[in-house]
Amino acid sequence: MNVSSKKEFTPLEIDRIIEMAWEDRTPFDAIKFQFGLSEADVKVLMKKELKFSSYKLWRKRVENCKTKHLAKRVEGIDRFKCKLQRAITNNKISKR
Repeated sequence: MNVSSKKEFTPLEIDRIIEMAWEDRTPFDAIKFQFGLSEADVKVLMKKELKFSSYKLWRKRVENCKTKHLAKRVEGIDRFKCKLQRAITNNKISKR
């Protein structure tokens, strides 16, 4: 699937999708609900928007993260984002 064939996203929406994809507690189902992108579409978008080394790090992180898939989640995790997680803007992590 081609991400661009589904919808053209604004830079702000792309930043939000990338932010949600990096968050450990945000499942792919939440991205699909909010933006209509499947897990495969998110992978395509991430590969397109990130440097290749960053994309590889993200893929490794996602493969080892059980909270990205609702079916694999441990019972009791009911939030998407840690209260202490740093804000991400313009694809750069800002300091507190």
